[in-house]
Amino acid sequence: MTIKFKAAVLRQAGLAQPYGQSMPLSVENIEAEGPGANELLVRIEAASLCRSDLSVVNGVRAWPLPIVPGHEAAGVVEEVGAGVTTARVGDHVVLVFQPHCGACPDCLRGDTHLCAPGLAANRAGALLGGGTRLSKDGQAIHHHMGLSAFAEYAVISERSAVVIPKDVPLDVAALFGCAVMCGAGTVLNTGAIRAGDTVAIVGLGGVGSSAILGAALAGAREIIAIDKDPRRLAAAARLGATHALADLDGSGAELIRDLSGGGTDIAFETAGTVGAFATAYNAVRRGGTVVSVGLVDPKTPFPLDVASLVTSAKTVKGSYMGSCNPPLDLPRYAGLFAQGHFPVEKLISHHLPLGDINLALDRMAANEALRQIITPHRA
Repeated sequence: MTIKFKAAVLRQAGLAQPYGQSMPLSVENIEAEGPGANELLVRIEAASLCRSDLSVVNGVRAWPLPIVPGHEAAGVVEEVGAGVTTARVGDHVVLVFQPHCGACPDCLRGDTHLCAPGLAANRAGALLGGGTRLSKDGQAIHHHMGLSAFAEYAVISERSAVVIPKDVPLDVAALFGCAVMCGAGTVLNTGAIRAGDTVAIVGLGGVGSSAILGAALAGAREIIAIDKDPRRLAAAARLGATHALADLDGSGAELIRDLSGGGTDIAFETAGTVGAFATAYNAVRRGGTVVSVGLVDPKTPFPLDVASLVTSAKTVKGSYMGSCNPPLDLPRYAGLFAQGHFPVEKLISHHLPLGDINLALDRMAANEALRQIITPHRA
């Protein structure tokens, strides 16, 4: 069966801003094959914009074109393919931006976020089962992160979806698939902070703001949030940061060390810049831990003073997908939200239809929003 629906298609990366004029994302009528074996057809009810989507549009991170972006979303299962065991028609699901095969060595030891077949499928712009399902006029259109969620519908691997309770609003649920995993998940899993720890968070976009929520949930004694944008600093205070500092001249690490009495126990880089990483690295105490979450431009090197690393006994970690095991972690986060312990809804700043997606890109590029929710079926 062939499904026809509207989707935001990127055919050329690197067009100039403002995107409201250059219109890199074109809302088009496309087609998809129905779900094959171990695949789902999901009606997208909410898709959130993330800076990783912006990196697709501006060409910082290369993807095969044409492509339908969008990797942070939630929806309702409309159809299941043969052999599906993890979801049923009518289930509410969070979409996860990397599928896991369940059979590779990383999956078998519980590190599903490191699944090599899932990563390979994503890099090819394909699904875990191989190839693409999207097309227009006979031309194949690639999948972004196995999802392509800036659309009315998505055909995905069942390993790209996690069923959640229906009492969680789907606009909130969409955030669990990236912002919450990469922000709060990194704090809780990769960083493994304990009650009473002191924490610095460098970069206060959607992921950094989610990290604040995670640090508050874990009982951090001090949560020092740092950014250049006063609007983000104000939001950080509302989300639970104990201190919100403006770094306007590169002195962020010094500010954090002064405030924390010599450096925090752990620092999270959530901005995706070398400057933010340097701030986080220099902000932790001797013996402290630095966790990097942001995706720096791959062509940008970072000179590391290895002797200092040794004498300071610091630990440096990368965090992908917040080191989460989505089938286990996402229902837990949904439960914490439902109990009122995890106010993820505070990250949402806008709701808008699919037709306004280029304007949403401009708003995100200008740091005027944390998380904007696209509702594809809204006129």
